[in-house]
Amino acid sequence: MAESIKKVEATREFRMKQTMPRLTAAEKSEILKKFHPDYKGGSTRALAVGPSKGSKVPHEFADIFESYSLITPENFNISKIDFDVDVLIIGGGGAGAAAALSAQENGARVLLATKLRFGDANTMMAQGGIQAADKANDSPAIHYLDVVGGGGFYNVPELARVLVIDAPGIIKWLESLGVMLDKEKDGSLVGIHGGGTSRKRMHSARDYSGGEIMKVLRDEVTNRNVEVIEFSPVIELLTDGRTCTGAVLYNIETEEILIVHAKTVILATGGSGRLHVQNFPTTNHYGATADGLVIAYRAGCRLLYMDTIQYHPTGAAYPEQILGQLVTEKVRGLGAHLCNREGNRYIYELETRDVESAAIIRECLERNLGVVTPSGQHGVWLDSPVIDITNGAGTTVKQLPAMYRQYMRFQIDITKEPILVYPTQHYQNGGIVINESGETDVENLYAAGEVSGGVHGRNRLMGNSLLDILVFGRRAGAAAAKKSKFVPPGRLAIEHVKKYHKELQEVGVEKVRFSPMMLPDYRRKEQKKSPVPVV
Repeated sequence: MAESIKKVEATREFRMKQTMPRLTAAEKSEILKKFHPDYKGGSTRALAVGPSKGSKVPHEFADIFESYSLITPENFNISKIDFDVDVLIIGGGGAGAAAALSAQENGARVLLATKLRFGDANTMMAQGGIQAADKANDSPAIHYLDVVGGGGFYNVPELARVLVIDAPGIIKWLESLGVMLDKEKDGSLVGIHGGGTSRKRMHSARDYSGGEIMKVLRDEVTNRNVEVIEFSPVIELLTDGRTCTGAVLYNIETEEILIVHAKTVILATGGSGRLHVQNFPTTNHYGATADGLVIAYRAGCRLLYMDTIQYHPTGAAYPEQILGQLVTEKVRGLGAHLCNREGNRYIYELETRDVESAAIIRECLERNLGVVTPSGQHGVWLDSPVIDITNGAGTTVKQLPAMYRQYMRFQIDITKEPILVYPTQHYQNGGIVINESGETDVENLYAAGEVSGGVHGRNRLMGNSLLDILVFGRRAGAAAAKKSKFVPPGRLAIEHVKKYHKELQEVGVEKVRFSPMMLPDYRRKEQKKSPVPVV
């Protein structure tokens, strides 16, 4: 590794004079089909049951969908209701918080339930920024073209449209709440490029943008006295056979079952990185185990694009203590080069994430020009010292303080040394089918954020996830609150679980897998215990 770093340093002056060509559409298609993990043979299978039966998904998803409930429906007795509200929001990240604020603003009695602590979510870990077309040389129409181009033209048009149209208003809303975004000397918002963008519309709070947004939203929810239950993940939805009427929560501290009756329910449970599709490391927080997908699917919600995962091209590959941790795209947005072990650039650094990831995998596994760590981890160099050389001394520490401190913990000064990176599981491109208001196939059930599908097509651009959770969180919150005023009390039952179990039995699925997972199990194989129903 030390010898390779010397080559990176030796080629730096030459590389800074280079202009890397963009790939053609045909070249992008070829590299994706050959090297992106989504195209790896044998990595998916068709679902045997449920409303999206026949759709191909990674084996890790199929395993949790083709599993039995943590509730034994024949023995489950709803003897009392613990909470009775207008709107139940399941999930304590940015989408859940935005939905809670919006629902309360529209006159609803709101309960927010979250698996871990309020704010323990991927939102808190988002670094790079949030997109919005609010500059003179930009427009929502141009933003829209970037979104659908980056998504491979698979985006649901109506969802992409509202994403970009609502974006400028979301920025104004954040600032009105007190979110401190980076500003120029004249007070205007700083804008930088992200991968796949044609305009500088990325707004950020240094490299802790998600943390800044989440802390403000969490404080706002607290200050408005929205009721919040922590450490209580959802394990099943309740329905009357046609509409969603509430949910079953499980307090992981007290092991109590909590029954919530709600006129409307919003799923904001986030993603699934902790399933570790194809054994990739992940940038995701500890609770990202696809719980919302599982319970929504059992209740009758269709899924979209679940065969595609976003692998962030620059996950930490060294040191191993932070394997898979996010190295924000903002590092490349500020000018850092991707280099192989000979110190040579091999791709334009701001191609879309799927293309960048495929190119890194190609460099390491086909061309054999990657770096291999003492533990056998592959990677390529991200030449971060170029940032200060290009933009002036101190730029890295000012613009990327979290990244700088992260590596200094291991005595790696990213202003002087390159970073070793490799793709890491980052985002769930697919999810529950929704409309512009977040409505799902099941009446009175809504979804917002990463748990939903269609907004980003088959590949998300940087900065559109923080935008997505806020746009659709607020839309779902408003729609659910307004709908709740006209919803009569519904019967609390789990007949849909019995029906789903029957489907599993009919196709021969043995009763050995149970879901949702709730929390990942990282013990050695011989130490793991098979999950069993909690009630």
